[in-house]
Amino acid sequence: MAIIFTIITFFSTLAGGLTSIKYKHKMHLVLGFTAGVILGLVAFDILPEIFDLVQKTGMSPRFPMIALVIGFLIFHILEKTLLIHHGQEENYPSHHHPSVGKLSSLALIGHSFFDGVGIGLGFQISPAIGILVAVAVIGHDFCDGLNTGSLMLINKNNLKNTLGYILGDAVAPIFGALSTLFFRLPENYLLIYLGFFAGFLLYIGLEDILPEAHSKKFSFNTVLMTILGAIFIFLFTQIA
Repeated sequence: MAIIFTIITFFSTLAGGLTSIKYKHKMHLVLGFTAGVILGLVAFDILPEIFDLVQKTGMSPRFPMIALVIGFLIFHILEKTLLIHHGQEENYPSHHHPSVGKLSSLALIGHSFFDGVGIGLGFQISPAIGILVAVAVIGHDFCDGLNTGSLMLINKNNLKNTLGYILGDAVAPIFGALSTLFFRLPENYLLIYLGFFAGFLLYIGLEDILPEAHSKKFSFNTVLMTILGAIFIFLFTQIA
């Protein structure tokens, strides 16, 4: 049953990724919406899940928050030192690095893998819980596909590479669900992972996607799309 639902997430993620490609000529609006989605995911999905697990496990909330800061700083250091500060860059006009988009997308693919793990573990508890988790992940993975495509495109990756990473993001939950046939992820480790990923999302949302959305000119429509993205995730999490 879990595999069937992860197959649905495959098409959901693919739809999100193709949406980012189809509307690439209106990328500032797509990026604005994506930034709102990321903010909403952290505020209304990941952080509440962390708080619930903290109460359930008794772990100090400091540990997932430390992981959040580490996730933010690690990607900041990687992007600013290893990926962007190449020699003589000051002599060239403003441009982007495809490797930044690839690294960001790989992190999203890793997150999608754990989405599949979540579905598989949900079904191990009960079919009802598994279905509820799967419905939430299906909607969430549409946004993951949108984010993956957007990150690849704004960093000047070509269409072939962009489609490849979107496809990787789409199949990752299937492998995640399959992996639960062989192991269980302890809740304490899940807490650390969620904190780390929240830090990563905050970084790409605040430092990559949102500035890029406004890089050409300020637009109230872009701001509106950011607000709509956050509202969309809020409403979805309430329904889910």
